[in-house]
Amino acid sequence: MTDPADQGCFGAGRQGHQCGVAILAGQARQADLDQFMVPECALGLGDNAVADAGIADQDHGLQGVGEAAQVAALFFGKLHGPDSTAFPMPKRTRSSHAWLKEHFTDPYVQRAKAEGWRSRAIYKLEEMDRKEKLIKPGMTVLDLGAAPGGWSQYARRKIGRHGRIVAMDILPMDALVGVEFLQGDFREDAVMDALSASVGERAVDVLLSDIAPNLSGMDAIDQPRSMYLVELALDMAQRVLKPGGSTLIKTFQGAGFHELVVATRRHYERVKLLKPDASRARSPELYLLATGFRMV
Repeated sequence: MTDPADQGCFGAGRQGHQCGVAILAGQARQADLDQFMVPECALGLGDNAVADAGIADQDHGLQGVGEAAQVAALFFGKLHGPDSTAFPMPKRTRSSHAWLKEHFTDPYVQRAKAEGWRSRAIYKLEEMDRKEKLIKPGMTVLDLGAAPGGWSQYARRKIGRHGRIVAMDILPMDALVGVEFLQGDFREDAVMDALSASVGERAVDVLLSDIAPNLSGMDAIDQPRSMYLVELALDMAQRVLKPGGSTLIKTFQGAGFHELVVATRRHYERVKLLKPDASRARSPELYLLATGFRMV
């Protein structure tokens, strides 16, 4: 994902594709690429397919849309015979071989594919929700940076028939039954107006954000970008949450992290840091769970 100042806070740096989403680049130094995608129409992926190919570490990098799309397609058995020429395969590096081996043997990828989830990242949300009882029937949930839709899939099942979920992203997202999708950058007034018209003023019970920045490979650049995205999500939460509402946001350990936690405590009754099992131990990502929102 590129500089959020250039491309917006959620979906930052993900490149569009004429058939859908093409690729989501890295999240943070050695972060899991839980939202790495390929063109859904090219691969024939539907609502119950796993469009997320990714658990790679950022230092392995990506080989570009061509190879990314082909290896994912091969994994899902979608390229055969002459069709395989649609995605020319660049020469792979040693690191890309390591990435592919790690990805294809990852138990969360295998499980997500078998169970029909769009992203392995749902297992992070599922574990945190199970332990913290965050999402309940009848709630209104806002999912920032939702594409490809794994978290929205999970939340929709939890809120039941009387709940609402609004998913937001800069990029298009394949429709999910029972999920309202709003495409755009929430820093823009028109997008915020559309959100307010959809859910009303301070009507959100839970705000979810699995947004992460693109990397430059330099901590001095990457960490401020990640903090910027977290601050944007927290600012959004202050604008839309009901009193007593909750926020779950991906963040990264590094410069500014302690100050961020301290600042968050001013607006919530309880703040916790979570590290779900599906988040690799070597990844610096943590999830900031803030509950009991209060207007200050």
